[in-house]
Amino acid sequence: MVNRLFGTDGIRGAPGVYPLDEYTLAKLGAAIVRTLPRGNTPKQLLVGRDTRESGEWIEDHIARGICSEGAILTRAGEIPTPAVAYLTKTQGFDIGIVISASHNLSPDNGVKIFANTGKKISQAVESCVEQGVADESWKMSEQVTLGVNCKNFTDLYMAHTLRALPSQNFLSPCKIAIDCANGAMTSIAPRLFRELGFEVLALNCEPNGQNINQRCGSTNLADLKRGVVEEGCRLGVAYDGDGDRAMFVDDCGNVVDGDAVLFMCARQLHATGLLRGNAVVATVMSNFGLELSLRELGIGTVRCSVGDRHVVEEIIKRNFSLGGEQSGHIIFTDHSISGDGVITTLFVLRVMAETKRELCDLTGNLRTYPQVLVNVPIRNKKDLNSVPEVRTLIAKIERQLVGQGRLLVRYSGTEPLLRIMIEGQDQRTIQVLANEIAEKVHEHFS
Repeated sequence: MVNRLFGTDGIRGAPGVYPLDEYTLAKLGAAIVRTLPRGNTPKQLLVGRDTRESGEWIEDHIARGICSEGAILTRAGEIPTPAVAYLTKTQGFDIGIVISASHNLSPDNGVKIFANTGKKISQAVESCVEQGVADESWKMSEQVTLGVNCKNFTDLYMAHTLRALPSQNFLSPCKIAIDCANGAMTSIAPRLFRELGFEVLALNCEPNGQNINQRCGSTNLADLKRGVVEEGCRLGVAYDGDGDRAMFVDDCGNVVDGDAVLFMCARQLHATGLLRGNAVVATVMSNFGLELSLRELGIGTVRCSVGDRHVVEEIIKRNFSLGGEQSGHIIFTDHSISGDGVITTLFVLRVMAETKRELCDLTGNLRTYPQVLVNVPIRNKKDLNSVPEVRTLIAKIERQLVGQGRLLVRYSGTEPLLRIMIEGQDQRTIQVLANEIAEKVHEHFS
């Protein structure tokens, strides 16, 4: 059986350890090229990375495999994931590769792969790559001539993001806080918003290779909330390490998550006749209150599995213009088919300008159910139904929540965690229920 390399968001692991060891990385690079149709000219691949200290090392080994197949690699350096997706689609590349572990801390790293459409490669292509890596009938050449170019694409990417604005004079100058998570947005986001005339309080913009996402960014908003309130900012935004997520804080320090962004943007697109399909795509993790609040506005909600890849697939299939995740991946298909933290920020500012309302006002009508998320560390991701005690408890709580909430139990696709999410009308009750499941899982899965 072929070992699975890919999770819900590419390949993740510890550098130097399978699947991010030297041999597997080099063979991965070669296998990627081998999945492409043969032609008379060398294949063109693009690679970018975030700020982790292991990024360049991983890139070197992937490059060796790519070039062993006669392909040409262009290195973009430290650049956000959405930039690689956009450039792969528009600059004639056959494949785009991102070296990043997104919101994970620096001991982890990973590999994401984009097709020339700008979308992540399909699961069918992932399987072909996995089979190529596992196939021992072919070996890489020991003598490899590296066909590698280096190019700075920052200005090209920034120009692309600004197309999300009807005009660059769309909002009167104000002070905003930007937390770049010591990641790939560090050299881009503060510069872009300063050039637009904003006074920028830049937070966590000093990457050292080890501090990416460390107590900062979209998964830890403490610095951002404090900075917004203490410095009198109109709003704050935090990106994750590779820049495809955005989480916000209003001027009072209240968190505005991906559900709230979906709500305010869907309402404005609907009001201006730009919400294709009169519906949005959200994942199973989005709060049930979002669905109810949109329904009251005459806007539908289509649910899909967790992962921005699934959101994109559903949006494209239905020809919608908007979708996203509670975690901050928001996709505006009129501007990009990948989550992009900067484009999300520009669109939020655009909604504020068009409605002449503050961020706290724009989310005021969003109804949310109390929600509890408990992560249980596990060693083996075995079938939950294989343990009767766990299966029975989950079924019992599902029956208890009918008509009053919902339960979702799923494995993380990127970390050794079981995620237990419960929504209901009473915070204390659902916390007790979530803890009960967590204890039962810990008892039988540890």
